[in-house]
Amino acid sequence: MPLTPETVDPDPIVQFSRWLDEAQAAGVRQPDAMTLATASSTGDVSARTVLLRGLDERGFVFYTNLASAKALDLAANARAALVFHWREQERQVRVSGPVEPVATGEAEAYWATRPRGHRVSAWASHQSEVVDDEELAARVAEIEARFANEDPPLPRFWGGYRVSLEALELWQGRADRLHDRVRYRRDPVGAWTRERLAP
Repeated sequence: MPLTPETVDPDPIVQFSRWLDEAQAAGVRQPDAMTLATASSTGDVSARTVLLRGLDERGFVFYTNLASAKALDLAANARAALVFHWREQERQVRVSGPVEPVATGEAEAYWATRPRGHRVSAWASHQSEVVDDEELAARVAEIEARFANEDPPLPRFWGGYRVSLEALELWQGRADRLHDRVRYRRDPVGAWTRERLAP
């Protein structure tokens, strides 16, 4: 189907959810993987791949160590950009907007769904710090022993972030690089404007 401002849903979250469902149905490997770009207080930009772990009208949620490099960037500059790339479908989605921490209760609810090994790893890893293999293995063993008879609870240093929408762009490949691009952006009264962009 051609991608135009007229053929997409007026709500960017509804449209994104439709594309995500189509990617999953088509067998795209890890369609929830997204590149997260952040910038430090000095303007140094970094990007990494994280997983989409929540989506609603408030925005896109991911979880991480709250002392990680990405978290330090967001503490200094609470804005981010996301990119989803579904190569098999020749589709991309770009998202940008302000970022806010996820409420503790929401983080606890997600934490409870994680496999035990993932929870142990989150406790053991001082994310983004230099570490050697033996030290990391010792930390894992320590955490396994500490919580041998209980589920590891949500650490105070682990939580989530929500990227709210200011703009969302859909990209769909076409022959001769005449790709379709449709951007949603907020107008001054808070409604969504849809516009076609040149490839």
